Amino acid sequence: MIPEIDQLNPLIAEPPHSIEQASVDDKGRLKLPAKVVEYLSAIGVTQVFITTVDFRQVRIYPLNVWKSNEILFKSAGENSAAAERLARLAKHFGGDAAIDNSGRVLLPAALRTEMGLERQPVMVDVYNGRVNVVSRKIHDELLQVARASVADDLKTLEKMGFN
Repeated sequence: MIPEIDQLNPLIAEPPHSIEQASVDDKGRLKLPAKVVEYLSAIGVTQVFITTVDFRQVRIYPLNVWKSNEILFKSAGENSAAAERLARLAKHFGGDAAIDNSGRVLLPAALRTEMGLERQPVMVDVYNGRVNVVSRKIHDELLQVARASVADDLKTLEKMGFN
């Protein structure tokens, strides 16, 4: 099993299977989709670490998942320089946040500014133990790439057992 998912105890709740639209208000608060809030609540997540590491996607980590990344950074061995650079980016643009009673989280100011996320719709999904958030523009770009390679991707995954 993937350690990040195992840490969340998926037997308690199953993450949403779809990509949902959400919005960031003028105060920089992301209103999480109801399905995402229900999932996070079911697994006991009320505190998160929010950051980016690629300037295309916001990553919202339950604290236990983020802490596993911090352990990875500290034990990166021959990859310690890469880990230190990535950790610096994540810390600079990141911040701890609480999920409020309305299912909102305050995105860190540096992150909002860098990614231009204020007052616009965003797309949200749960994958690999974290919540991912992208602008509508990035979502459409990713969808276009997926469509362009769908035939080859489908053949590859069907060989692996995809139904």
